[in-house]
Amino acid sequence: MKSYRKELWLNVPARMAFVNITTQVDACLGESGIREGFVLVNAMHITASVFINDDEAGLHKDYEEWLEKLAPHEPVSRYRHNRTGEDNGDAHLKRQLMGREVVVAVTGGRLDFGPWEQIFYGEFDGRRKKRVLVKIIGE
Repeated sequence: MKSYRKELWLNVPARMAFVNITTQVDACLGESGIREGFVLVNAMHITASVFINDDEAGLHKDYEEWLEKLAPHEPVSRYRHNRTGEDNGDAHLKRQLMGREVVVAVTGGRLDFGPWEQIFYGEFDGRRKKRVLVKIIGE
């Protein structure tokens, strides 16, 4: 069995955004040489997420509005976490809702997706450099 590891670095200029990272993950799979196995992709920051869904602008806007209703950024005083001097209490909750990681099967050297599936990095406290781990295990 082979193992491959790579960190993808992102610096999203907005506070909240969704970035399609499918191409980068697919490139990692090609570098790994693994034909059968699994890809784990996870956000290595507690205010960011990795998830799978459709790459459709309306859906992404719906996510933004839904997350902002569930965990609005303002007023920052509503979050006990922000009493530490932070202003990102909402980002921690948004990450919890959208998830930390995804696992995708690898079949025949390709990401084994259903129709329309893509891998996204969700940023909820942007404006600084953050990592995404890509770990591939298989043969």
